[in-house]
Amino acid sequence: MTVPALLASGRTADVYLVDDRRVLRRYRAGGDVAAEAEVMRHLRGSGYPVPAVHRADGPDLVLERLVGPTLAEAYVRGDVDTTDGARLLADLHARLHALPAARSSDPDVRILHLDLHPENVVLTPAGPVVIDWANATEGPAELDTAMTALILAEVATDRDTPLSTPARELLVGYLAATGPARLLARAATLRAETGPLDAARLAEATALVRALSAG
Repeated sequence: MTVPALLASGRTADVYLVDDRRVLRRYRAGGDVAAEAEVMRHLRGSGYPVPAVHRADGPDLVLERLVGPTLAEAYVRGDVDTTDGARLLADLHARLHALPAARSSDPDVRILHLDLHPENVVLTPAGPVVIDWANATEGPAELDTAMTALILAEVATDRDTPLSTPARELLVGYLAATGPARLLARAATLRAETGPLDAARLAEATALVRALSAG
């Protein structure tokens, strides 16, 4: 049996090339991708830009192969400026939150990505596509935008990366486009349960978002 070529590795999953149209996303810890596949199919059927799901089985998702740089790569290279990058993130949130929830009938509840940052946006020739829906759930839209601000702040407060200054600039532009992060405390609590940072770093990132939102 031929082993697919490894294309990329993330914090929780590896991506393999199946053929020129499909990739396999496999979660290293196992699990069941049924819920992730369900929300992606719902969104694609509603016209939101997500990869097509070809198959979902246990920890494996076979997805449409996307061609193009991530927003993070394009931003670092200077192909996308701060204003356009921030507006793109804000627009992707606005388009997502304009759609009704899949399960809840509450008009204030929307589908949330909860990990929508520049590395999870692929700039294809047909337009931006949002990937990695593992954290998707339903809830208030402002929780989603606050989470994106917090993730950007995590990079902005990392003094060991040259990306800290660009991330801070993008965060400022993003908050200008979306408004203050109103559910920041709730986002920080959730991030403490699911994110990669220790408590001190998370607190620093939260404080930065709070300060910029107040300013």
